Amino acid sequence: MDDQTRTELEAAAFRGLVKHLQKRRDVQNIDIMNLAGFCRNCLSKWYMAAAQEKGAEMDYDAAREVVYGMPYDEWKSNHQQPASDAQKQKFEETKPMHAKISGHN
Repeated sequence: MDDQTRTELEAAAFRGLVKHLQKRRDVQNIDIMNLAGFCRNCLSKWYMAAAQEKGAEMDYDAAREVVYGMPYDEWKSNHQQPASDAQKQKFEETKPMHAKISGHN
């Protein structure tokens, strides 16, 4: 497979994941983080880091808007639930397995 095709497939897979996460507003970031070690915010940070590596201007708020499909504060107020004590405990227990994000860990 040539590099251009691989890049196009990776981009399509990313867009599919983002679209799915935008649809599944019922799924809380902390639950994704506890199960998979990454969340919407991690995707936003990876997106921002990739943009910056390419010399494109991108801040965290703009990257989160790409991933969330709306400003983060709007998503948070409309869709984010307070984390339970059990979710917070699981978060701490799984921290060593959370995604490593360049410049953010």
